[in-house]
Amino acid sequence: MAGQSSKIRMNFHQDCENGINRLINLELYASYTYQQMANHFNRDDVALLGFEKFFNESSQQHRKHYEHFIQLQNQRGGHIVLDDIQKPIEHRWSSGLEAMNAAMELEKTMNQSLLDLHSLASKHNDPHFADFIESHYLDEQVEVIKKLSTFITNLERCGGTGIGEYFFDHYTLQQS
Repeated sequence: MAGQSSKIRMNFHQDCENGINRLINLELYASYTYQQMANHFNRDDVALLGFEKFFNESSQQHRKHYEHFIQLQNQRGGHIVLDDIQKPIEHRWSSGLEAMNAAMELEKTMNQSLLDLHSLASKHNDPHFADFIESHYLDEQVEVIKKLSTFITNLERCGGTGIGEYFFDHYTLQQS
């Protein structure tokens, strides 16, 4: 029965629905990118399994996020509109430091998208949607960005490649 309108839709602006669909696509892209990073660090000629573990967990976290936003969209009576997933910009990284810097840029993009959605929810007087973003995502994004910043600082301190990268991989990422 295509074309029927939802019986539960209430105070859910079309701009908010479209914003959620864009964020779902961005979450899929982030998951896809982190999976590519995990695969890179799991290669036999790279063999940094702590980085592989970290990026694999990051990919799984973003999968949970897009599933959560799909659930919200359905709860509010919106329509899920999936778009093509952009392939990751890179498929190889010269070091863990380079990959962590790429992850930082990705997470800053995610954070800005969440802030934009929050503003959209406020603009359209949708307290449920604004609260959903605040309660589930904004603090988590700040924590992820802080964690990545700490990792980047420590990788820079230990030289970013070679034995320092190996120790960071083993003692920081594999032990967590």
